[in-house]
Amino acid sequence: MTKNEAVKNGVIFPVGAKNEAFQKYFIGQSYLQGLVNDPAVNVNVGNVTFEPGCRNNWHIHHDGFQLLLVTGGEGWYQEAGKRARHLVPGDVVVTHDGVEHWHGATKDSWFEHIAITAGTPEWLEPVSDAEYNQLEVEK
Repeated sequence: MTKNEAVKNGVIFPVGAKNEAFQKYFIGQSYLQGLVNDPAVNVNVGNVTFEPGCRNNWHIHHDGFQLLLVTGGEGWYQEAGKRARHLVPGDVVVTHDGVEHWHGATKDSWFEHIAITAGTPEWLEPVSDAEYNQLEVEK
């Protein structure tokens, strides 16, 4: 059963187009809607929507940061060497400069967050199916 189906239509902001520009850094399908398109602003702001099971690769933001504001569904966030954190609407994630991490939907739920990002991303290896499939929401 898929949870949070309504998220696929956008919660607060539009879902946007298939995230083809970054597809090679994702397992599964994501969608991206840019929210701030001002070249004088040195921060990217986008609404990112993940189909169930979709997640991005491990990555690092250099000379910057990433803030995630969860707006819909259920997802995961994990920093290297730490336990994965289950995310629900209203959660806020602060990723500092140089911290290796990944984020994405749970296996059975759509997921959406606003990503506020500065700096240059370094994309690393995918989150393996073995790593991902062992994640369980604590009851």
